[in-house]
Amino acid sequence: MQQESHSMTLSSPPNEQKPASSYVIGADIGGTSLRLALANNSGEILVRWSTSTRDTADAGTVLQLVRAGVNALLREASLPPESLSAIAAGAPGVTDVDEGVVIATSYLMGWRNVPLRQMLEAEFGVPAFVDNDVNLAAIGEQRAGLAQGATDFVFLAIGTGMGAGVVINKQVHRGNLWTAGEIGYMLVPGASDAPVERGEPGPLEAIVGGEGIQAHWQSLWNPGSAALPINATAIAILDHASEYDSPAREVLRLAARTLAYAIYNTSLILNSPLFVLGGSVGIHPALADATRQALESLGARVRPKVICSALGTDAQLIGAIFMAMQMATRKESSLEAALPLAQSTS
Repeated sequence: MQQESHSMTLSSPPNEQKPASSYVIGADIGGTSLRLALANNSGEILVRWSTSTRDTADAGTVLQLVRAGVNALLREASLPPESLSAIAAGAPGVTDVDEGVVIATSYLMGWRNVPLRQMLEAEFGVPAFVDNDVNLAAIGEQRAGLAQGATDFVFLAIGTGMGAGVVINKQVHRGNLWTAGEIGYMLVPGASDAPVERGEPGPLEAIVGGEGIQAHWQSLWNPGSAALPINATAIAILDHASEYDSPAREVLRLAARTLAYAIYNTSLILNSPLFVLGGSVGIHPALADATRQALESLGARVRPKVICSALGTDAQLIGAIFMAMQMATRKESSLEAALPLAQSTS
């Protein structure tokens, strides 16, 4: 598997070495890629790294990739391994945050009840935090994006698949069985109501998610008239839909109207005034604009504001970095509490 090291630096590492245990790692584990970022104790991203996860079969392989990425980041920043104080990771599936276990995911093969937090802590020797990747994206948007100051909002991540991060009273709502926000399984007009096995893509994301958009395009594709190949990406299809009158426009229309149904219904239940679209597909202007138009056509009973994430695909990483910083702070507090009180020598 070919790996790429990305040196896009938002802030150059300082010349003077910071004290040990003052850096954290944020990880975004996706169905197609693994992205890592090294940040200082102010949450400032210093260096990044990414690689492909396509055809990755198990959690052990992903852990090896994380190790390779962390090593590369530390080398690039000229930092020793002991400078790490915590790591946080997001995975695309139902995740038990209390136990740090990825219960099930449809986009990483073989992932069922994976004790990811335990694996990360054993590998790196620092506290780890694990959550659903979209929940981390919602945290990132809340801390550094357009949802700052919002009491209630929903982050809709649309990439390969689809998921939601639900924030109520400024807190992420994960649900009794950790499945809150699994919006990809919502039934809306036009979606299949056939039973779906746990961990398999749901009916809503089969229309709105990147793979669903590609599948719809392929069903309409005609070699004699199509300007795009049959294996065009979801982004290319949306680009084409905004410029030409073609089957791509029909793909966009269905995806946007279906997404509008989901936003409308969710807003009725949660009374959420704000929906933030994220993910590589969700932030596409053509999808966002068409979804707003579709919402307008559904009437005035609810009129939530729909915006594109200011953080783009970085929302998950920023959320992970923030949670890693929290873990590091708790670690330092625990160490300080364990130190004996200094005795007076007077």
